[in-house]
Amino acid sequence: MQKFELTILGSSSATPTSKRNPTAQLLNIAERFFLIDCAEATQIQLRKFKIKFQRINHIFISHLHGDHYLGLLGLLSSMHLLGRTIDLHIYCPKELQEIIEVQFKYSETRLNYKLVYHHHNYINDEVLFEDDKVIVSAIVLNHRIPCCGFKFTEKPILAGILKEVIDFYKIPVEQILPIKKGADLILNDGNIIPNAKLTVQKQAPRSYAYCSDTCYDERIIPYIKQVNLLYHEATFLHEKEKRAKETFHTTALQAGMMAKKAEVKQLMIGHYSARYKDLQPLLDEAKTTFENTILAIEGEITNI
Repeated sequence: MQKFELTILGSSSATPTSKRNPTAQLLNIAERFFLIDCAEATQIQLRKFKIKFQRINHIFISHLHGDHYLGLLGLLSSMHLLGRTIDLHIYCPKELQEIIEVQFKYSETRLNYKLVYHHHNYINDEVLFEDDKVIVSAIVLNHRIPCCGFKFTEKPILAGILKEVIDFYKIPVEQILPIKKGADLILNDGNIIPNAKLTVQKQAPRSYAYCSDTCYDERIIPYIKQVNLLYHEATFLHEKEKRAKETFHTTALQAGMMAKKAEVKQLMIGHYSARYKDLQPLLDEAKTTFENTILAIEGEITNI
């Protein structure tokens, strides 16, 4: 089974604490490394958790609040100083390109590698990236400024064919790939061997949805339906619902409600307000509406 694992680099909201940093995550899908948001201390966390950040070729920035991108310039500079030459793709609000270019202009920095920008169009289900292993699509969120979440979906893995089956039916090499893709086998005498008798089905494609800063908004449900893991912000306990609404954030209770209505397999909550030293009450509250909930804890790896 190919890797599909999430490492939490930062779990705090706008204000960092002595134990928590603002938002950043690293997703490894079949050795493709995707950085999701890049707050302060991101490159320090990458080093702390022994992640080779030169392997990151795609960075996704949800929106232009500082706790989601202020670590980016430092990371780009370090990649340059360490000799990077491979293109780096950044999926972001168009204004971020201006911010980066102004900084490098006045610091007279000329990167050794090329930055390739892909600007958000804020269209639900728009494909932002695709290769032979994964598709990344947009989830438009409801925040105080334009904000985009991301859904990472593994492409179907081809079925396997046992060597004994190939030998028994004397399957020609040119027919193996079509059979792996679902075709039946037609023998020389016209008999048909159903695909199910020839193949061993692989695991169903997995998916991860990242919903960063957003108020509770059920319009995203069709785009996160039945994902294997949903990350949804849970900045406040529900007793602060009024404050959550004012700041376009979500409570732990509401995050659980969203997970339940979207029928996801597992919920991870994060983006905790600095007021909460103990995260257990947030977890307990989310579990009242969705039992299979876990906390985003920095340094922990979740296998999806």
